[in-house]
Amino acid sequence: MDDVSYLLSARAVRERSHQLLALGLADKLPHFRIDIARLDAIADVVLDVTRKAYPDGEVPFHSRWRHFVVGGVDRWAAIADKVNWPNAASRARAEFDLAIASVLLDAGAGAAWRYHDEASGFSVGRSEGLALASLEMFASGAFSSNASDPLRADAARLRQLTVADLERGFQVGADNPLVGLEGRVELLRRLGAVVAASPEVFGAKDGPRPGGLFDRMAAGGRIEAPSILQQVLRQLGPIWPSRLTLHGTALGDCWRHPSLITDDATTGLVPLHKLSQWLSYSLIEPLQRAGLVVDNIDGLTGLAEYRNGGLFVDGGVLSLRDPADAARVHEVDSPLVVEWRALTVALLDRLAELIRRRTGQTAEQLPLARILEGGSWAAGRKLAFARRPDGSPPLTILTDGTVF
Repeated sequence: MDDVSYLLSARAVRERSHQLLALGLADKLPHFRIDIARLDAIADVVLDVTRKAYPDGEVPFHSRWRHFVVGGVDRWAAIADKVNWPNAASRARAEFDLAIASVLLDAGAGAAWRYHDEASGFSVGRSEGLALASLEMFASGAFSSNASDPLRADAARLRQLTVADLERGFQVGADNPLVGLEGRVELLRRLGAVVAASPEVFGAKDGPRPGGLFDRMAAGGRIEAPSILQQVLRQLGPIWPSRLTLHGTALGDCWRHPSLITDDATTGLVPLHKLSQWLSYSLIEPLQRAGLVVDNIDGLTGLAEYRNGGLFVDGGVLSLRDPADAARVHEVDSPLVVEWRALTVALLDRLAELIRRRTGQTAEQLPLARILEGGSWAAGRKLAFARRPDGSPPLTILTDGTVF
């Protein structure tokens, strides 16, 4: 595996995160100390949250599809089940279109933003609100250039999206601000440009669309989850803002940390690929619904975002060497944030092992995707609201809407 392919892989995310964890356990990291003994208490919280949310023990995968369920009603299923799809692949392409657009819009919304859901009357914030807003836009044809085929996203329409389009769809106003609005619009426009430029990947029969990626993944009848991520990173990688590159290839959600030292060109580089892995988890179910076998789901990693990361800070496993850093604003590429995110990935693996031992389950019975959903993400939110009235993360990160 060459250097670029390695960095664009879940294997690299896991290995490099565990390298930083090993340094942390030896008290050799610059920003965080680690008290691994506190992981037991975090496992208690995660198990308690999971049992209350899923008393029957049937925990689904962590994915965007969970956020489309409101008040026990699966909004996407209610729409899709009424459509006379020509075949399973047609529905899967639409689900790829929806998942890709919705996940790319899923970076942190900020504590103030809310989406008023007319169907339920609820006012919903954060990821759930972003999901509903994107689903309603998708269902209304906001991402389609074909009025007679609204349930799609295509290159032509995506390239034309404006800030005003998203402001309407996400109900943004002076009294309802959404963090990173311009970055989200630019991300979808770049998605449209990348899809249009590669009809051999994204299909040209009915116009290039993100959902054309389904046909590429489904070609062999089965696929490993890490291969889903590799396809996402390779084919959608150019949509990300210009950051680090290696040998002319953009590395996406990959950053530098001075403690990560190797003897090759990848020294100092820590890949995390949070949104791309979140998207990969969200593409598993459409593939399975279409009859594909998805193997090695645990080949993907935990997600390096602020709910999972906050779980370990608020739970006392991670503590800042300089307590004043809690009051500072940090750039997303700062070594402190990179360190926090990488430790989060590695600690989620440790947490998963602990929870499996507690419950007597194997990795096949309780993959990380279920622990995240059950789970760590919800427990992170619970601890955040217990410690801060607005449920904000324990660290303040300056982001453009394309990372968190």
